[in-house]
Amino acid sequence: MRKYIAIILAGVVLSSCGVYKKYQSQKDVPDDVFGSGDSIAQIALNDSSIASISWREFFTDPLLQTLIDSALVHNTDLQSARIAVDQAQASLKAAKLAYLPSLSLNPRASIYTTMNTGGSLSGASYTYDIPLQLDWNIGISGSVTVNKRKAQAVMEQAKASREAMQANIISTVAQEYFTLLLLDRELQILIETDSLWNESLETERALWENGKAYSTAVNQMESSCMSVKVQIIETQRSIRNIENTLCKLLAITPRPIARGTWGAYELPLRFGTGVPASLLENRPDIRVADQQLAEAFYNTALARSQFFPSFSLQGILGWTNSGGIIADPGALLLKALASLTQPIFAQGKLRAQLKIAKLNQEDKLNNYVQTVLNAGNQVNECLADCQAAQDKDVLYKRQVEVLKDAYDGTHELMESGKASYIEVLTAQESLLSAQLSEAENMYDGANALIGLYIALGGATK
Repeated sequence: MRKYIAIILAGVVLSSCGVYKKYQSQKDVPDDVFGSGDSIAQIALNDSSIASISWREFFTDPLLQTLIDSALVHNTDLQSARIAVDQAQASLKAAKLAYLPSLSLNPRASIYTTMNTGGSLSGASYTYDIPLQLDWNIGISGSVTVNKRKAQAVMEQAKASREAMQANIISTVAQEYFTLLLLDRELQILIETDSLWNESLETERALWENGKAYSTAVNQMESSCMSVKVQIIETQRSIRNIENTLCKLLAITPRPIARGTWGAYELPLRFGTGVPASLLENRPDIRVADQQLAEAFYNTALARSQFFPSFSLQGILGWTNSGGIIADPGALLLKALASLTQPIFAQGKLRAQLKIAKLNQEDKLNNYVQTVLNAGNQVNECLADCQAAQDKDVLYKRQVEVLKDAYDGTHELMESGKASYIEVLTAQESLLSAQLSEAENMYDGANALIGLYIALGGATK
């Protein structure tokens, strides 16, 4: 009989070897994941790319660093992500301890008496048990090991999610900060424009008073000046709105945000040739998708393990007075039990659970593939945005330069009565539009570079 039992156990262990198989992380990334056949997509980052540097090296503005530090400490979403990591670590520790048997102490004591025929009570009898109980699930089907590996995958998910949250908070704070710098720059342009246009308005009024211009010209000039003043008010309100947004990110009450000036600190731009696809492994969302696939893999293994028998040991060791005869220390209580349970028919539940687990694993694989494709697309978009901003910057600078010369010349002609107010208005509005467009393009370039930094897995450390 012992031989038969040994043979059966050996067969069970061998048949369940597949359950012990360890998940292999996905490494397959298409070589052209960043795009092919496009000169913009071929702009790439070398091994010393921006993705490999810390956020402090990327954002060198000390005022911005202070804001990011504050957000990383106080932001409530990031605090929740840290708590999720701690919870996953606790679950992993419990899964590791599942290899050990459980011990429990359950002492019991009772007192009872009986009534004699004469109606009197007999002396009290005392019974007690002081057992130490052991329960041990051997886990020959591999379920304990699989549960531990699954808990490890869940913890890695939590860590990657926390890193993704950190990167998102850092990039959001930086983008809002640069939005403030842009609005400050636009406000400065508008204030300077308001001053210049007021001078033009006074000049036009003087010409009208001397009979050299019509009142309609003065009215048009004044209307343009009013539109600039309205833009100043709207920009100031936008600044307050962005400051409040930053305060919410920092989990502080509304207040002005200390900041520098546009262009005081440049973002690092390190372009090389050839983007290694392995850079995507830095992205936390791809690591989350990979660990979700690992969790699904282990869920399939657990579903498969349910088809194999479970083997458990139970034992009780302690003292008892054996039913009322008081002894010191009492009689020894000893009990041992081994059980082997083999599922035979479970109303189709085991097969259904296995099929569902396999389908879920397939779905997680599709999700991983799509996450990689989305990441490559995002990098390609950010590279294209960076290139476009660089190319437009040269053109905008030249446009502002020639329009400023045109405005100065037209203003001089107006003073001498050789240019109409319409020409002056056109020159003024064209110059203002070009100046604002130049500032917005500089912001777009900075925003695209921040996006590229995050898209390649930066700001996670």
